[in-house]
Amino acid sequence: MTDIKMGSVLIAEPFMNDTFFHRAVVLICEHADDTGTIGFCLNKPLDLGINDVVDDFPELDAQVFCGGPLRRRALFFLHNLGDLLEDSKYVSPGVWWGVNFDALKNLVSQGLVTPERIRFFVGYSSWAEHQLSEEMEASAWITTEMDPNYMFKIAPERLWQRALENKGSSYAIIAGIPDAMNLN
Repeated sequence: MTDIKMGSVLIAEPFMNDTFFHRAVVLICEHADDTGTIGFCLNKPLDLGINDVVDDFPELDAQVFCGGPLRRRALFFLHNLGDLLEDSKYVSPGVWWGVNFDALKNLVSQGLVTPERIRFFVGYSSWAEHQLSEEMEASAWITTEMDPNYMFKIAPERLWQRALENKGSSYAIIAGIPDAMNLN
């Protein structure tokens, strides 16, 4: 499957029936067709902040998102701090996957991390080996390259539409399809 790689973005086709992935935008953070795929849904905000989820986290007004339907009790984070946050894994230009919560807490305590530079997720999205290939063949997803603005600048409720519009004119038409067809 040549379209999918670490740093790819999956945009759910407009009529996807899956309740979780309806109009989802998912950043792929790990992918190997023979072992599977892991990603985080970028446009499913929760009504929670990081300090609601982690008791001993330094004060930070950062919203938490639902990254996917798996391991909903686990916390993950993506950021644009680069090498400032040690042990982070490069995902795409301007986006890293952090794993060192202690180092993150230290940077937040020092005032070096602002909410606009980090995104927290409970849970993640995952596909077993070849599963995503099958979904791609069934046209369940539209792929694009990651733009850091998708995570750090564009409002989550507009992300699905903007990601499609950024792909060009024929996709902009798809982006205009109302969520509820009875509104058409």
